[in-house]
Amino acid sequence: MTSTYLQLIKNLEYLKLGQMIIHLDEIIDFINSNSLSFVEGLTRLTNHEIDFKEANMIRSMVKVGAFPHTKELKEFDFEFQPNINKQQILDFTTLRFVKSQENIVFLGSSGVGKTHLATSIGITAAKNRYSTYFIKCHDLLQQLKKARLENRLDARLRHFTKYKVLIIDELGYLPIDKDDSKLFFQLIDMRYEKKSTILTTNINFNNWDEIFYDAVIANAILDRVLHHAHVISISGKSYRLKDHIKQES
Repeated sequence: MTSTYLQLIKNLEYLKLGQMIIHLDEIIDFINSNSLSFVEGLTRLTNHEIDFKEANMIRSMVKVGAFPHTKELKEFDFEFQPNINKQQILDFTTLRFVKSQENIVFLGSSGVGKTHLATSIGITAAKNRYSTYFIKCHDLLQQLKKARLENRLDARLRHFTKYKVLIIDELGYLPIDKDDSKLFFQLIDMRYEKKSTILTTNINFNNWDEIFYDAVIANAILDRVLHHAHVISISGKSYRLKDHIKQES
């Protein structure tokens, strides 16, 4: 090996360009056998490093999202829930709604696929390098309550406001008292017309005042959630039980 080649290896090691080291001999041989220019060879070599770092970044973004599972949209059985507009859901994966700071609300009874769809869209956003986070509504409120008691509520609200896409799962499954309702309103208000929020809920909008125990706050939240929103109402059998239902039929 020439001293120049060895120096190049050392330089790449120093710069922590591991993929370029791995593919260096392959690219040198390719350049020689195809009479490529230095620029063409260097482009191919750096592409390996970029592809590796991009893949790592995507994995990191998905991990940070705290998704309950990594199921993607291709795994959703639209035939089992024929009342869902598949094209509309696929359109969400173009992420136009994120660029327009629009919200999505999945409304339906337990088990119909709301969380699966919300998560799949969230994973798509994360893979496209939009900061995304998934949290159950109860856990979100517990964090905000704890932060308020520790005099760091503003910082926690800013934390949840920073995400381009925030998925709040299971709104209405557990009761929310007046103080918690005010915390929830503060978060929704801070995200309003700035970021996209995806909600899943089993409670019809005209009953939200029962969730929040305050009609004024409920209406204020609804106004901000629904002003720029796509509402997907899902009716039908439990998606979780679909395999059992198929076996019995």
